[in-house]
Amino acid sequence: MNTFKRYCLTAAIAAVSVVNTQAADIVDTAVGAGSFNTLVAAAKAAGLVDTLKGDGPLTVFAPTDDAFAKLPEGTVETLLKPENKSKLAAILTYHVVPGKVMASDVVKLSGAKTVEGQQVDIKVDGSTVMVDGATVVKTDIGCDNGVIHVIDSVILPAEKNIVETAVGAGSFKTLVAAVKAAGLAETLSGEGPFTVFAPTDEAFAKLPAGTVETLLKPENKQKLVDILTYHVVSGRVYSSDAVAAKTAKTLNGSSITVKVGDSGAMINDAGLVTTDIDGSNGVIHVIDSVLMPPAKGANVQGVLHGAIAQGSELFNSGHHAACADLYTQTLSGLMSADMDPSLHHHMTSVMATASTQQCPTTRAWTLRHGMDQMYSRLAAK
Repeated sequence: MNTFKRYCLTAAIAAVSVVNTQAADIVDTAVGAGSFNTLVAAAKAAGLVDTLKGDGPLTVFAPTDDAFAKLPEGTVETLLKPENKSKLAAILTYHVVPGKVMASDVVKLSGAKTVEGQQVDIKVDGSTVMVDGATVVKTDIGCDNGVIHVIDSVILPAEKNIVETAVGAGSFKTLVAAVKAAGLAETLSGEGPFTVFAPTDEAFAKLPAGTVETLLKPENKQKLVDILTYHVVSGRVYSSDAVAAKTAKTLNGSSITVKVGDSGAMINDAGLVTTDIDGSNGVIHVIDSVLMPPAKGANVQGVLHGAIAQGSELFNSGHHAACADLYTQTLSGLMSADMDPSLHHHMTSVMATASTQQCPTTRAWTLRHGMDQMYSRLAAK
């Protein structure tokens, strides 16, 4: 064989070797493995093959055939029906995370946002890695458009919407009642997505006596709407994103602040006690106090008038501590209002003085006197 022929043969063998060692895409890799037949059939039925064969990169937490077999009898057959295509697509995309996330990166995470939109929880216990309730049994199967990690169970996205999730939790009875009274149940059950900072029943119980009952009256519907929408942010904002952003504009129009200190994460002055509860149309973060939206501009005088009237009833009924709490919350809510800087300084001074007073009667009178001075200055303008 002459030199030229030997060169051509060597080049041809090298070219074949490159083709043979090149990684296949995610779908071809799954087909070739032979243990993902149900997953591949589901991807075809859901119309996701082209997506999983695309440029990516994507990370797939891939359930084996045995994992699908663990589902209740008839589940797979039902999901493969054309009328259930969208539900099947939601389940499959819940197994897919954008980007190429190798095992060494996965173990550093507490959660990962999926293509479906919801977040999977990741827990590491020694050498065991869990994705939601599934165990990762094999990692880092390289593909030319991403990576596959094998899991032993099918993981499922939340199917209940925000309102249904709150009802099911059992600790948001007051919030649910308020949402219904404000006419917001249909909105929060809609497509969304929404992020809800949800006060517990105990959080509502911390409000001054009679506050919830007053807000639930039909004539106070708009005020209730203002308060509830101050707890809702558009989009699905997970805790890590909220902390990074430090602030978020609510459906009320005013913004809330997010900060992390020695005592934990805070939303305004409310403690963040549980985070990242997924619903089909958003995410819930649980807080330990009700957030009060700041009054705006010309409404400040009206807010003061209403608080003074309500506080007077509480004080005259002997509820001095509740009266002081109401006045404190009112002034705290006004701190973000658009008003003369001298009034802000006045409020800060009054609240600082009141915070040092142990006697609720004295504290209520200090706050009331400060509010009366503010009201008079606003009325004089």
